[in-house]
Amino acid sequence: MRHARRRVVRRVTRLAAVGGLLLGGVMVTRAVASEPPDASAVPRTTAATGDNGPGMGADLMERLGTSRTAGSWMDADGKPVVAVTDEESATEVQRAGAKAQMVEHSMRELKSATKTLRSAPRVAGTAWMMDYRTNEIVVRGDSTVSAADWSRMTDLAHDIGAFVRMERTEGTFTTRINGAQPILSTAGRCSAGFNVTDGRSDFILTAGHCGPNGSVWFADNGGRQQVGPTIKGSFPGDDYSLVKYDSGRAGEGADVVSVGGGKGVRITGVGDASVGQRVFRSGSTSGLRDGEVTSVDATVNYPEGTVSGLIETNVCAEPGDSGGPMFANGIALGVTSGGSGDCTQGGTTFFQPVPKALTDLGVKLIVSAPASSGEKGGSAPPTQGAAAPGDASPGSSAPSAGGTTGETLLASLSDPRNIGPGLLVMGGSMVALVAARWIRAEQDRKAYRRYYSATWG
Repeated sequence: MRHARRRVVRRVTRLAAVGGLLLGGVMVTRAVASEPPDASAVPRTTAATGDNGPGMGADLMERLGTSRTAGSWMDADGKPVVAVTDEESATEVQRAGAKAQMVEHSMRELKSATKTLRSAPRVAGTAWMMDYRTNEIVVRGDSTVSAADWSRMTDLAHDIGAFVRMERTEGTFTTRINGAQPILSTAGRCSAGFNVTDGRSDFILTAGHCGPNGSVWFADNGGRQQVGPTIKGSFPGDDYSLVKYDSGRAGEGADVVSVGGGKGVRITGVGDASVGQRVFRSGSTSGLRDGEVTSVDATVNYPEGTVSGLIETNVCAEPGDSGGPMFANGIALGVTSGGSGDCTQGGTTFFQPVPKALTDLGVKLIVSAPASSGEKGGSAPPTQGAAAPGDASPGSSAPSAGGTTGETLLASLSDPRNIGPGLLVMGGSMVALVAARWIRAEQDRKAYRRYYSATWG
């Protein structure tokens, strides 16, 4: 009877140890598969929320009209400022909870000036935008603009009025062809922007100058991993296009944009950029970069053609970053169009606004489904809370499909916080199993000695 009890105990111990090993293995596997990478790789701060967001300035401008306002922006404290042309409008703006700044020229006058510039003979290498803060139109010419062309544009600006400011800039205004994940074709290298859907198929929203309709895109230099073809777009005039996935689906992590190192930012909605807003851009060449929106509704005369309605920023970009996403607090704002400078010396970068591209193309942004919904795709409300320019963040951290499986696995295994509990269970089970085996071996040896002692005696 005593020997039978011992056998039962040994069997139960072995079964418990094996079960512990299996449980620990499952815990480790789930930790590796589901634990997001460390969010410290991207800037993270807490953004205040409320009704005084970029939308307030736009609402006040719409209510007061173009003859009484001249733009809006976010100040250093994250409060909207509206440029107004009369005291009555200033009082209404302040009553709504925003700041008012008196200016001389209305939005109607500023738009009339840009219309005059647009109707003049086109000069490649020039750009113009409204500077709401100084109540001026800024005309810039890069190093490719000849002295004669610049002189003619200066004369035109003088005829328009003293509120047109002329500036020369270093470098050249070029499209950034050559995501944040890289996509490649015979036209060059670009970056994937945001994943979108029309309800039947999924697409990549990227820059229109990256390639004409019919361009076939790949995820590798060897042309073995085909992504799909460009099916529609607009450039010049606008700068957006759709690349259709060959499989019809964007796959896992469609709501995440890569920021490098196997990490990403989860996109939760779409919105309009606001002057003074801190924004982030990711691209396959220069990775994650940040800066500030300096103007909206900008016009750029690229060598390939003129593009209007762009967002101007002081975020840097380099060739290959074209089409990459611009966002803030997880809100999709734009895709990279072009600019001047680089990420060593700094520069200016222009972005195609996402809301207009979605409307023109008839697609919706793919975002995280609400907890109560099983749907993957959708369009989040185009709003975001107010935040001081320095308090914005890219958005919530998420795993990115950009890194290789080996890199992601290694990162998870090297973090003891992810798999510690599972390893502890496995270690304890191994100790129990080894101990059970050792105890059984000792008992067998003792029984062997007793048996032969009795036989030899």
